[in-house]
Amino acid sequence: MNALLVYPRFPVTYWGFQYGLRLIGKRAALPPLGLITVAALLPRDWHVRLVDLNVEALGDDDLRWADVVLTGGLLIQVESLREVIARARAFQRPVAVGGPASTTSPDLFGDADVVFQGEAEGRIDDLVRALTRRPGRHLVLAAATTFPDMTRVPVPRFELLDLAEYASVSVQYSRGCPHQCEFCDIIEMFGRKPRVKTSDQVVDELEAIHRLGYKGTLFFVDDNFIGNKPAVKRLLPILRNWQRRRGHPFEFYTEASIDLAADPELMRGMVDAGFSSVFLGIETPSVKALEEAKKLQNLRLDSSAAIERITRAGLEVMGGFIVGFDSDGPDIFSLQREFLARQPIPLAMMGILTAMPGTALWRRLRAEGRLRQRSNGDQFSRPNFTPVMDERVLLRGYAALLKWLYSPQAYYSRCEAYLRRVGSTSETRSSTLGEVRALLRTIWHVGVLSPRRRLFWRLMIKAMRRGRTHVRRAVAHAVQGEHLIRYTREHVVPRMERALAEIDAGTESDPRGLESDRGGSPAGTSSVRLQAAGNLRPPVVPQAGAGWWSNLSTGVNG
Repeated sequence: MNALLVYPRFPVTYWGFQYGLRLIGKRAALPPLGLITVAALLPRDWHVRLVDLNVEALGDDDLRWADVVLTGGLLIQVESLREVIARARAFQRPVAVGGPASTTSPDLFGDADVVFQGEAEGRIDDLVRALTRRPGRHLVLAAATTFPDMTRVPVPRFELLDLAEYASVSVQYSRGCPHQCEFCDIIEMFGRKPRVKTSDQVVDELEAIHRLGYKGTLFFVDDNFIGNKPAVKRLLPILRNWQRRRGHPFEFYTEASIDLAADPELMRGMVDAGFSSVFLGIETPSVKALEEAKKLQNLRLDSSAAIERITRAGLEVMGGFIVGFDSDGPDIFSLQREFLARQPIPLAMMGILTAMPGTALWRRLRAEGRLRQRSNGDQFSRPNFTPVMDERVLLRGYAALLKWLYSPQAYYSRCEAYLRRVGSTSETRSSTLGEVRALLRTIWHVGVLSPRRRLFWRLMIKAMRRGRTHVRRAVAHAVQGEHLIRYTREHVVPRMERALAEIDAGTESDPRGLESDRGGSPAGTSSVRLQAAGNLRPPVVPQAGAGWWSNLSTGVNG
């Protein structure tokens, strides 16, 4: 049996870093970890081929070769997903779709032969039977009522990837998060009791990647890496020792909750193991909004102090922020701006609150009659529910905040703040040949051609005074900045202006898409960093992987 695994295209997004990737000669930020995990679960006698549409085109020869096609992804990838399904059907190939989009919104994929919901471990035989039965019947395989044991997850098929095409590589250690944020779908999809792999499993995955010759950044895609702190503290010394034995080939980054700041031992262990940055769901400086969202862990310590503590420990903080909570007034935009202007957070992702299917927020708004439509993953249009704040005020304030956030001066100011305040980092690894080429390309494109070249050189000079590791981080920030600044100017601002024009024209949001959910919505989504572009978290720098053939989770973690 020939199985063709197709990963759909991402549109240009904040977390996609498409404009920055072009500067360093990469095609995608992260590989499809979910799909290559599914590849490892398929029968051993099946022949497997992977096509990542973010890296290469899907050819007719690929479809002729295939006996079955498997695809899946996030709501923001739905357009590409539908194209893949249509092409498979045109070649009369059975096609299965999985991941967050099919889990939350199975009705979007009526043309697929099989719609797979939830996690795949322990259920692969059901998928195989569904794909190889008599074609022509649409089948939905509902998510299991229990969560699979993470010790059953095999080593993903990393050898299917062309690693040179990706800016980073990803692995997964755990699924689930112990917290109860109202807007988060992770706890709905993966539960509130974090499940972890064994340390041996993690090491086996690192060895598999290392054997392929890869060196560079590696993303632990866990929605909350520290969700099970005792287990993580057992893992970190093993990672540290493995890195030392292998000459520190990887620079790790991940996602966590802000209570990381309250555990010096854990922060020290992460830095010693080779972690350089962590994404946190900081959300808002408003105590009322945090209480409303049940973001209780953020109420236990001062956010600014926590960010400072984590940064001083040697970890760069990437932050997710939200406006549009019911308790937010028009002053929230100035509060967010004042807060962020003081922080050493170059990568600060700001989104309007989005009600993702299956979340506590979705259920509450549905009960209140405030849901408008299912989110299509577009964070820069009107919210998918009726906000308490006047919608014009919300959108205008949000657009102005984003313009400031990713103006060149504000962005580079936060980069310099990070450089001044970050503490000692882990033992530095040697730069790879690819990183040297990326440095030269960045110097040419940003340091010579870009209108931001003066800001770039000021940052680089300050980084050089602190050493090689900080130069590498400064280059990464400059590349990210080229994408963030350009994406804001060319995509975000025009889309926000169109949304405001829609309101001024009196056009109502399309209420369609809720009918199938009124009798009970699917239980959540899955992992990343982008089920919707909002309630922004990384993917990219996107996230990948977990569960079925999802690539990124959504709902800010922790």
